[in-house]
Amino acid sequence: MSTIRVHKTKNFTIMSNYHFKEKAMSLKAKGLLSLMLSLPDDWNYSVSGLVKLSKDGKDSVMSALSELEKFGYLSRSRVVNEKGQF
Repeated sequence: MSTIRVHKTKNFTIMSNYHFKEKAMSLKAKGLLSLMLSLPDDWNYSVSGLVKLSKDGKDSVMSALSELEKFGYLSRSRVVNEKGQF
């Protein structure tokens, strides 16, 4: 297998390889975390927003998020607006 290297000047992400070394974590969870790390800091990390970024459905994204939470890569909290909606 060959390695292709390109000169990176724009539209690339730098991230730690730490999560890639988690042998007990699924490739789906590793991929979702990598995708999330590539998004802008001000991106709204909603489940529906993450679903729109891939062909995976809501259940698949939810299971990957649960796995990331289990491994300590994610913490979630509910946000309630002024109408009491989540």
